[in-house]
Amino acid sequence: MPKHSKPRAGSLQFWPRKRAGKFLPSVNWKAVSNPEKNSGIFSFIAYKVGMSSCLIKDSTPESRTKDSRIIIPVTILEAPPMKICSVRFYKNENLIKEILSENLEKELKKKIRLPKTHKLKIEDIKDYDNIRLIVYSLVKQTGIKKTPDLIEIKLAGNLDEKIKFVKENLNKEIFLTDFIKDIQLIDVRGLTKGKGIQGPVKRFGIRLKSHKSEKGIRNVGSIGPWHPAHTTFRTPMAGQLGMFSRIKYNSKIIISGKIQEKNINPKQGWKKYGEIKTEYIIIAGSVQGPQKRQLLLTLPLRPSKKQNKKNYEFMKLI
Repeated sequence: MPKHSKPRAGSLQFWPRKRAGKFLPSVNWKAVSNPEKNSGIFSFIAYKVGMSSCLIKDSTPESRTKDSRIIIPVTILEAPPMKICSVRFYKNENLIKEILSENLEKELKKKIRLPKTHKLKIEDIKDYDNIRLIVYSLVKQTGIKKTPDLIEIKLAGNLDEKIKFVKENLNKEIFLTDFIKDIQLIDVRGLTKGKGIQGPVKRFGIRLKSHKSEKGIRNVGSIGPWHPAHTTFRTPMAGQLGMFSRIKYNSKIIISGKIQEKNINPKQGWKKYGEIKTEYIIIAGSVQGPQKRQLLLTLPLRPSKKQNKKNYEFMKLI
């Protein structure tokens, strides 16, 4: 007889399965790198507008639809400008000094406690080996909300190039075009939709038991032996589903721009979002989270050749 085997339901890669502690996830900046990027930032904060269908011309070499017009699903994101909240100086991966920017937004007081005086200057800091930035989004320009989102991001280049970038942009707005210059792929990090408490069938994908089964149909047959009297985390059980931190790797950028230059808003506005008022970016495929969910766009952690060679020419949204 053939050997009976069934892969387990539910990945053990994600544990514990509970709600994430914050909306914008932390990034392992040691892993994210791009040798071609000499200066600038490694990530940008965006907000999900929704999904749509896009008519494009496929110019990908060796594609079955080469030189043809095709319709693909896309996700629209709005990316308002960002500003630097503070500059962090590191020595041996330890934070030694932090300098706050001037003219911070008053909405930041709802998120962090700001000191009354700023004594330190960049020229006063010596003996450091790395610089990172705490940036916040000017989300009040979008009409979604007023309280900005903060995240620590990485800078490209050596120390001199990082210092130069900080001095040039310390009290200025940083735009999406500064981030996605000469970039075709991005990783999207954020939280999935929250679904509350769900059973093991929906949560782990286990099969329903026979309708004659005792003590329930939508649960596992056994949660473990009497001894040891302990239920392992591998046992599919009911619990929280959704609001998990996930990454969408290698999303292809279709087009980006300012709404003042190319208006992509429908007449009635985007469902459950409204109208785009700042910069936007359209990427192929879907992205985790509902409308208005804050997302972190980063340089690709592991870019794939298959996604990189795709060449799409934007025509119009449908």
